[in-house]
Amino acid sequence: MVNLLSTIKNIIKEKRDLPFSVYYSIKEQKLLNVPIVKPLLIIVLNGDKKLGKDNELICHAGDFIFLSTSPTINMRNIPKDNEYFALLIEFDYQDFTGMAISASNKQDYCLGKTTATLEKCLQQFVESSLWAPEQLWPLRKREIIELLCHMGHKEILSMVGNPKVGHRLHDMFCEQDFHQLTIENICEQLAMSESTLRRKLRAEGTSVQEIKDQARLGLGLHLLQTTDNPIALIAQICGYQSQSRFTDRFKRRFGLTPSELRKTKMAD
Repeated sequence: MVNLLSTIKNIIKEKRDLPFSVYYSIKEQKLLNVPIVKPLLIIVLNGDKKLGKDNELICHAGDFIFLSTSPTINMRNIPKDNEYFALLIEFDYQDFTGMAISASNKQDYCLGKTTATLEKCLQQFVESSLWAPEQLWPLRKREIIELLCHMGHKEILSMVGNPKVGHRLHDMFCEQDFHQLTIENICEQLAMSESTLRRKLRAEGTSVQEIKDQARLGLGLHLLQTTDNPIALIAQICGYQSQSRFTDRFKRRFGLTPSELRKTKMAD
């Protein structure tokens, strides 16, 4: 794991687009109601990660957890030897195309050990981000999925499901300007009427505003964890007209302010 950790640290210094994310802290992070929008693989490389309402799921360094989509999950990132460090790989639904998806016996998570074989696969995946064009990233992600299945973790195939209208709308909000994406734009891009859109979202137990709020705050959390951008800039990127409004909504969702989260990544 030492080589993988070292490689990742060197690559993220280049400040380039990558097919993975890294969450790092030197103080404990306690986050409430974190949304998992797409199937997510988290490999803990240093420290401990605890998940669930009562911290019932525990990942130590060298463990991984594969998470199904979920509107909210509580997390604690706990440093060891002054550092928490985790590699996160989010999967798109098309990454599972052609695989034997199992809709029955759906599971919410899969815990496992990062074996030497999986570590080597992850090492190659991370290193390929330096030379592989973005069009090849799904192929490398697919290798990880197939290796996990080969290792006996086929339950991850039950976590995929079919992409919903809400998932497509979430992607639209994250990929386009939050200020400019109106209900008319949304309906035009989805090729459906406003009444049909609202009916489909209601059937999924959500709404346009709920998805927008989740997308904005989820993006804000991600940017706070992965960039050094000023909080005011992050608030603007996420579609908030003021930093104070962003701070208020962020704390209500996650249980701490953006500044408090930033302090977990900074030495006193």
